[in-house]
Amino acid sequence: QILVIAALVLGSHALHDSFGVIRWTTAGMSAGTAGFIWSESVAAEVLVFFLIGPRIIDRLGASNTLVLSAAAGVLRWTVMALTAAPFAMALVEPLHGFTFALLHLACMRVLARIVPPRWAATAQALYGTVAIGLSAAVLTVASGALYARFGAASFGIMAGLCALGLLAAIFARD
Repeated sequence: QILVIAALVLGSHALHDSFGVIRWTTAGMSAGTAGFIWSESVAAEVLVFFLIGPRIIDRLGASNTLVLSAAAGVLRWTVMALTAAPFAMALVEPLHGFTFALLHLACMRVLARIVPPRWAATAQALYGTVAIGLSAAVLTVASGALYARFGAASFGIMAGLCALGLLAAIFARD
């Protein structure tokens, strides 16, 4: 289940990584503002990885953190489907810390708990290649067709992927 949750939520970033700035600048956002907003997501990722992520997982538990991360993805991509207003983007881009970094940390915590030590390298290889690599590759290719056909509304499809991840995370809780 952890691979499915990670593939859905982490994979949903493919559209953002490929078309986020295009979406923003097409809607009239300046390149400087787009760069600033993108940097917010990077700063949030670093903040979560190094400072607050482990504490959140310690407090909520890894399973509940997966739920939180997937829910943040639903919110983030829904807002991006509806608007490219700089203020709205400035509010949701920091959610990258939750949709990417926090989810990844929670996945690592779950894998460390459920996988016997002798299989840890194999489990991380599967997580990295299937949940991250394969889903990102497939969804990056699909993103071109989705964005060409649906434009900004394609972010709603990514919200749908996170919603499926959210359901999987809810049912996977221990």
